[in-house]
Amino acid sequence: MGFFLRNFVQLLVLVLWALVLARVVVSWVDPQGRNPIARQVVTLTEPFLAPIRRLLPSTGALDLSPLILMLVLSALLGVVGR
Repeated sequence: MGFFLRNFVQLLVLVLWALVLARVVVSWVDPQGRNPIARQVVTLTEPFLAPIRRLLPSTGALDLSPLILMLVLSALLGVVGR
């Protein structure tokens, strides 16, 4: 993989990882999503979290999809970083 392409993919993965982390923090601070920044973070991360959420069994109020996505992104970062 070319140097530029590898760095670009790493950057995209890191940005998505940070957005998912921001979504977790936003869910603790502003669970109703009244803040425009909170709504934007939810809008950007929902296309990645929704398919994972559909595959996982229902756990009530505990949403494990951000954890699963962050683990997958970390593994992807490890593979791309080689």
